[in-house]
Amino acid sequence: MAQKPSIPKGTRDFGPIEMAKRNYIFNTIREVYALYGFQQIETPAMETLGTLMGKYGEEGDKLLFKVLNSGDCLAKVSDEELQERNTLHLASKMCEKGLRYDLTVPFARYVVMHREELQLPFKRYQIQPVWRADRPQKGRYREFYQCDADVVGSDSLLNEVELMQIVDTVFTRFGIRVQIKINNRKILSGIAEVIGAADKIVDITVAIDKLDKIGIDNVNAELREDGLTEEQIQKLQPIISLEGSNDEKLYTIAEVLKDSETGLKGVEESRFILDTLKKVGLKNDIQLDLTLARGLNYYTGAIFEVKALDVQIGSITGGGRYDNLTGIFGMPGLSGVGISFGADRIYDVLNQLDLYPKDSVTTTQLLFINFGDQETAYCLPIINKVRARGIRAELYPDAAKMKKQMSYANAKQIPYVALAGENEMAAGKITLKNMETGEQQMLTPEELIQVL
Repeated sequence: MAQKPSIPKGTRDFGPIEMAKRNYIFNTIREVYALYGFQQIETPAMETLGTLMGKYGEEGDKLLFKVLNSGDCLAKVSDEELQERNTLHLASKMCEKGLRYDLTVPFARYVVMHREELQLPFKRYQIQPVWRADRPQKGRYREFYQCDADVVGSDSLLNEVELMQIVDTVFTRFGIRVQIKINNRKILSGIAEVIGAADKIVDITVAIDKLDKIGIDNVNAELREDGLTEEQIQKLQPIISLEGSNDEKLYTIAEVLKDSETGLKGVEESRFILDTLKKVGLKNDIQLDLTLARGLNYYTGAIFEVKALDVQIGSITGGGRYDNLTGIFGMPGLSGVGISFGADRIYDVLNQLDLYPKDSVTTTQLLFINFGDQETAYCLPIINKVRARGIRAELYPDAAKMKKQMSYANAKQIPYVALAGENEMAAGKITLKNMETGEQQMLTPEELIQVL
């Protein structure tokens, strides 16, 4: 008996309805990116390990899917090396390529390789799958899509303002109510400086970034484990629990950071972004959140995160400013800022809130019933006219029983059915049936097109 087929853990098949929903998400994001002048690029699924390794930290390197060299992948491996079973060493000998872990590092590689062709500032967007050898669990997959947009080659904070407008526009189009959270890594560096723990900035940001998930007591316990003193931890408490309006928070934190040049720079940048956004007006709430840290260490300025208000789910968009991403490939000093929409989480939110527009999941709009060869010959030119006007139409391929053809229309949720028998052909018309109401009307091909 043939073995039942399966797919790798952490991957998924998507059927027609799911793909229609996913394409609605991708197309909406793509349209908004283009609206703001961003241009699309794509990079290969595989990158050299030289490009990928060492860019995501030790843990990230372990999660890279490595691709065996074609041909004799053991050609460069000795028997002694095989017996040692040092997997990392063996991988370095047997693998030269890996599947991309994110879209950011390949983008940095792209900028360095194509620098002479690019007009700076360069505004790019990219919607492609990425792969991580993570432990699969609910909401965490080994293959998933990222929808990134970045601006490189400009230090202007107007880029941050524009990215927040993009976020606001996308979620307004989706009908999802969100809160946009904003902070600045310079503010976090300033806080570490004024409490006397400047060398612990990474530990502090990693710990307070978990505040929503593990609570203040566990954050404090983690800070103790990281070597902060009780005095330093106490100084942090009023800062990370700061409340009030954005203006009030900025005023208070500016007082706290008055002796930190770096911290005050972060306050100034945050004030500019928030004040400018007040002028353009956002439909969603934006909040300065001093506990927002974003785990990735390459962020150097403004950082953002977006939470859905009506569904319990993690961050559905994030991003921030980085000053030297291309430096990892020998081109230092090229500043950038970017965001990434979490397509899979947005899919879950739209499903839970039932926010997909009806026409986004409708594939065929009009099904022509097949009564036989003569009727088919009559319908085919009409189908061509209908399609030429942008109406999605199909002809049932077989002259099957009417019940079977109608069941097909119902199963595919096709809203209209067209019927052409002797009477219709004699009159040069088509009977159009509304599958939802049952209403029928006999129309000329032009009238049918107008109705649809």
